[in-house]
Amino acid sequence: MFEARALSERVAAVRERHAPDTRVLDCERDFETLPPAQAEDLGLLVNALEPATYPAAWLPDDAPTLLARYAGSDLTIGMPGDGSIAWTRQTEPPVVIVKPRVEGSPEPFVDFLLAEAFVQVGLEVPEHFIGFFEESYRELDRATPLDPNGTYQIAAALYDGWIGLQTREVFAGWRDDESDLADAWQDAGDRLEDRVTDLSRAVARGDTDFADATELACAAIKHAIELPAPFAALDTEAYLDHGPEYAIRWAEKTFESLEG
Repeated sequence: MFEARALSERVAAVRERHAPDTRVLDCERDFETLPPAQAEDLGLLVNALEPATYPAAWLPDDAPTLLARYAGSDLTIGMPGDGSIAWTRQTEPPVVIVKPRVEGSPEPFVDFLLAEAFVQVGLEVPEHFIGFFEESYRELDRATPLDPNGTYQIAAALYDGWIGLQTREVFAGWRDDESDLADAWQDAGDRLEDRVTDLSRAVARGDTDFADATELACAAIKHAIELPAPFAALDTEAYLDHGPEYAIRWAEKTFESLEG
């Protein structure tokens, strides 16, 4: 199911700086969330497993099943929205898992995704948004007039944006000593820029729903792309400093204006 993955020299250097103990594994099959038995197979490759657990009271009664499972005592590796590479600190040492869907992607882009994972692991932030919002996830749920999956998508996007505010300075610094990774970061941002520029109009026209738009805008934060309103309010020091409280207030004001 899992096999150790060799790293390029430049990516290995990033791991050494940010998350030196992390193990990198290729997974033989794609996944959003690993089945429990396969997740537990990681125990053969690491020193210890310690499932993340959170109080059930933090979740709305209609929270998606996968979110309830993640907050519970089951070892849950990978969640919707993780993308092509997932990482976890529920293992000792931490693990980065590369999914087969990266096959065919340009090597510099895959290297960037791996390097990004190491930077995130090194931040020692929660690996999922429930560890970011904690009990205030119920407040976000009340502020977001969407179904449970839509609220999940908004929360995941907001958390991704908050992390992006921290990682982009690292990525920009690669111009000095990791130019290939910096080029891949810049190229990925360039591919997003046109879509982000027209985002507010796309939502107004009904071409993009608001949850998808939030996900795209928050993904752009790590690339230092200028965001249109109302997403520009997330690209601020205030969001970095105040985190969940700021995100919930942003959601309240944004949905009030959309409904008005």
